[in-house]
Formats: sequence, structure tokens, C-alpha cells
Amino acid sequence: MIATQSGSLTITFTTTNEIPSNGDILITIPAVNETGKTNDGFPDTSSSSSTNGFDINGIQTTDISITGCTDANWTVAAITPGDAINDHTIRIDRSTSSCPASTTITITIDSSPGIINPAPTTSHTQGVADTYQINIKTRDGSDYTLDQADVSVSPIEGVLISATVDETLSFSVAGVSADSGTYCGVTRTSSTPDTTATSIPWGTLTPTYSAATHNTQQLLTVSTNADNGYKVYIEENDQMGKDGKTCTGSTAGETDSCIPDTTCNAVGCTHTSYQDWGSDPSSYPGLGYSLQNATGTDAKFQYNTGGATFNAKQMADQEAGESRSATDAEIMTNSGPVDSSSIYVCFRIDITATQPAGYYFNKVKYTAVPTF
Repeated sequence: MIATQSGSLTITFTTTNEIPSNGDILITIPAVNETGKTNDGFPDTSSSSSTNGFDINGIQTTDISITGCTDANWTVAAITPGDAINDHTIRIDRSTSSCPASTTITITIDSSPGIINPAPTTSHTQGVADTYQINIKTRDGSDYTLDQADVSVSPIEGVLISATVDETLSFSVAGVSADSGTYCGVTRTSSTPDTTATSIPWGTLTPTYSAATHNTQQLLTVSTNADNGYKVYIEENDQMGKDGKTCTGSTAGETDSCIPDTTCNAVGCTHTSYQDWGSDPSSYPGLGYSLQNATGTDAKFQYNTGGATFNAKQMADQEAGESRSATDAEIMTNSGPVDSSSIYVCFRIDITATQPAGYYFNKVKYTAVPTF
């Protein structure tokens, strides 16, 4: 297995003497002192830079261009690969007119296929360049040298800069305690329950719905460098049961001493589909949630999607077998990395006048899943 490093070669110089119309430019490029290895497309090596050199890599006259001093009067006449004794040569002939002194000339060998750099010599010390000299001559019609110069080329190892970036996921739940501001279309007041990262304390509920006292929020924030983004799911262990009792099935209600998950409206929302719960939820009481983007656009749906007043869903009920899946209970999602993308989860609750008295509770779980 061979790894080559090839590229373009650009030579720029300024003439000291005039190049006559039958003169030429002769470029000599070092070749390895071995027969049959100077033009095979493989990097060459030897014991020292004096016997090592470049591989000409099958370049043709059409791969070389020259500018300066009437471009059309130059012809790339010959490319002679080196051998065990001779180095590579490129001859560029001048015709029609002479090229005066003090003229800047640029010769470029294209990067494709390009010339292949020498491999390090067998005596090479890493971090110390192997130096090669390219000779440039201008000549008259009798091949007499007019000007010449040696240009040093010193390949050296590149410097590897490396670092490892860990896979990251930051997920936070924060309470909301402001006494003002609108969240999911509902304005907070001093009467609105203050939430924390771990609690949503409704306090004592009344059957008379109040936007301020029957709505509250939490703020979720996600950061991750996962290439394929992330998803956040929401689920509850059960519906809200009196003294934490089990609310069997997804339709348990107040006759079972449970505060049910809302159905939102006559069509009915579920944990997989939202419906507009409207501005007065008393016709379809229960517990539900809506969403609003705080930063970014990662909310799975929004409270006002489709012109609604309060789009809402039930939380996936673990007791009823509604545990989260790839689509059922997503509340945040993005297909790429995010930095502090946030949403508000807006909770709403309502009860009827016949809800049995007592202390009701359940538990809500958020799950953030990155996809690396």
C-alpha cells in the first residue's frame, strides 16, 4: 500500500539576460538514482537526498504552462524522465521573438497528475528537512547557458495537531416563578403556582377554572454535540390518584378517585395527538400539557399551532401501557447539534365540582436521548 503526496510546482524567476528567439529554458528536477523508478507514480527514496528525488508521475507537456514575455511564443518541447544517472529535465523553447532581460516568467506544473514528492530518505531524521535543488537555466540556440540558479526545496513532515472532543449532553429542568409574562398564551400572575425543577405544586384546587391558578410551566434546556441531534420525551407513572392510588387504565376518572388526563375537546387528544383545549377547559377537565419554544424551534408542537388557543396532549401513561416510543411522547427534537435550545412545558389542570376531596399526585419523567 502506497500513500503519495503530489501537487503543483510553480517556478517564478526574472531573467538577467535576453533569451533569443531560438533559445530555451531548461529545468532540472532531482530524480532518484535508480533505473525504472523515476516515472512510475510511486514516491522514491534513497539513503540521502543527494541520490533521492521526485517522481515525475507521467506528466505530459500539456500539464505545464508558462506565462510572461508573450505566452504564445513559448512551447513546452520535451519532458525527459530521469534514470540511474540523469535527473528529470523539462525544456521550454522560445520562438518568433526574443524575450528581453528583466522579464518575469512563471512556469507551472499542474497539480493533476502533479509531481510526487520524495519519500523521506532512509537516514531521515523526523523534524529535519531533506533538501533538494531544482536548477533553472536559460540558454541560447547553441545550448549555451545565459542565466542559471539553483532553488532549494526542503520537504519536511507536517505537524499533526490532535484533540478529542467528548460526546456531550446537557439537559436541565428549571422551575418558573415569575409573576408576569405570557406562556403558551396564558399570563402568569402572583396567584400562579411557582414550579421548581422537581415539583409542580398546584396547591388547593377549586372547580372554578382560573387561567392564573390552573396553569403553570417548567423550562427545559438541551445542549448536545450529537451529529444526529436528540429527542426529549415526557411520560407519567399514572394519572393523578388520591393519596397516590393506582388509576387503573387510561380512562380512570373522578369516580375512581383520580384526576384524569384531559381529552381536550370532543375530538379528543391523546398522548400521541394534540387538540385545542381552548381558553375555558371546564367542559373537558383533567390534566394536560402544551408547549412553547423559548429559544430555537425544537418544540414538537406549539400551543398555537394551526391558530389554536391551547393545543394540548396527555402525558404517556406508564400504568396504562402508554410508555414513550419514538413518536408518541416527544416534546423536543432536533436532527443536529444544539446549544441551549429551550422550551416551556405548560401544564394545565381542571376539576369538576364532584371531584372527591383529598391529596392527589403522580410523577412526571423527562428523558433526553442524544443520537451520536
